[in-house]
Amino acid sequence: MVQGTTSDAGKSTLVAALCRVLVEQSFKVAPFKPQNMALNSAVTACGGEIGRAQAVQAKAAKVECHTDFNPILLKPNSDTGAQVIIHGKAISAMEAKQYHDYKKVAMQAVLDSHQRLSEQYDYIVVEGAGSPAEINLREGDIANMGFAEAVDCPVIIIADIDKGGVFAHLVGTLALLSPSEQNRVVGFVINRFRGDIKLLEPGLDWLEQKTGKPVLGVLPYLHGLTIAAEDAVSTEQVITKTKLKVIVPVLPRMSNHNDFDAMRVHPEIDLQFIYPKSEQEQTPLPAADLIVLPGSKNVISDLMFLRSQGWDKDIAKHLRYGGKVWGICGGYQMLGQTIADPLAIESKAPEQANGLGYIPMDTVLAAQKTLKNVSGTLCIDGQSANVKGYEIHAGESHFSLPQHALVDLQNENPSTSSTDQGWLSEDKQIAGSYTHGIFDQAAALALIAKWAGATVTNDVGIDEQEEKAIARLAKASEQHLDINKIKQIVNQWYTD
Repeated sequence: MVQGTTSDAGKSTLVAALCRVLVEQSFKVAPFKPQNMALNSAVTACGGEIGRAQAVQAKAAKVECHTDFNPILLKPNSDTGAQVIIHGKAISAMEAKQYHDYKKVAMQAVLDSHQRLSEQYDYIVVEGAGSPAEINLREGDIANMGFAEAVDCPVIIIADIDKGGVFAHLVGTLALLSPSEQNRVVGFVINRFRGDIKLLEPGLDWLEQKTGKPVLGVLPYLHGLTIAAEDAVSTEQVITKTKLKVIVPVLPRMSNHNDFDAMRVHPEIDLQFIYPKSEQEQTPLPAADLIVLPGSKNVISDLMFLRSQGWDKDIAKHLRYGGKVWGICGGYQMLGQTIADPLAIESKAPEQANGLGYIPMDTVLAAQKTLKNVSGTLCIDGQSANVKGYEIHAGESHFSLPQHALVDLQNENPSTSSTDQGWLSEDKQIAGSYTHGIFDQAAALALIAKWAGATVTNDVGIDEQEEKAIARLAKASEQHLDINKIKQIVNQWYTD
């Protein structure tokens, strides 16, 4: 199990790297995260929902996504509550205190998934969540040491040296663990190191003497690593020549921001996330060629926030000047006429709100969430490109006028060949779709850029870039981690 001294210490990437290294050595490998709290998710082949990081790790392990890889997924819909997803299916929304009391049930779901994986794979590489030293969360823990103790697995602790204070992070984390938890920590990994390793070695020697734990490796800082983040929004870009400027208004419950990774890493697209200064002070949207409204875990609340920032007026001005607007999932719903939540799926009480009014569409949030992988054809101005992606939404949308479809999706029903989805306005300025991942294919992104007024290179898609990133991670791990020692420690742990 890989645990971290902090969030964003490198747990997800180290697990992905270890999965790829081990599978290349002909082992059957599964990633596993007992409990994940994130608004980035993926859809499994069986129609379940798991954290996006576990989908990347499954790709690294060269196995198909499965709900057992992430049995508990928490998707925050407020500052104190979240939708609880168990074995891929949403069961209810819970406040933090209510979920804390529910953890015994959740732990059993975690153990059931782990048992099934144990029967199928040679190695299970587990990712912790946040830090194991969160004293207030120790009771009933299922995400870190609580799980490790329950299944009796060894733990590696990773820390990010780029944040500073790496030795304090590691020693402090270890000191805050119980004696039995300290005993199962078998070593440390230091992540994101840049500089002369000789200058770090005295500190490594001190750390090993102080703790009695080996340093299993020091991973370098890998610039330009194109891999989906678990939850943090990545803003790293390398722009060679700006041909298209895209802005994304950042909403409080923005979800699946990895939708924008393909544009963010494209050398000819300047993608900017526009963060509000505060709820009281408005932050105008700058001029751009394309505004993209992202997905949302609380659509009505985020729509109200969008209006409070004056972004609805900025969008109207953008359209008057000939700009283009694209909505994804929740952002697509916002472009419609109305959004209703009669069952309080995302809110504490039944709500209804007027949308931005650009698409003749009314949306009602339903108890049954749509979860499916999709593929089909994107059609704009008589041109087309193949697309694939996924849908994750509670809303059911209906048009009050004949639909101007944006995507022709292949239908799983053998009696029909395809189904229309999404909307493209008659003036060709406004588009929207429930399909996440529509920008990920290079040809589709080039077509969308052309629609927005720019001709960009038809570079490789984000899936190919992510595969290269996983291979790069694995190579770095083989060079800078003592893989043989890690395997030896694990094998000895289970034979003693």
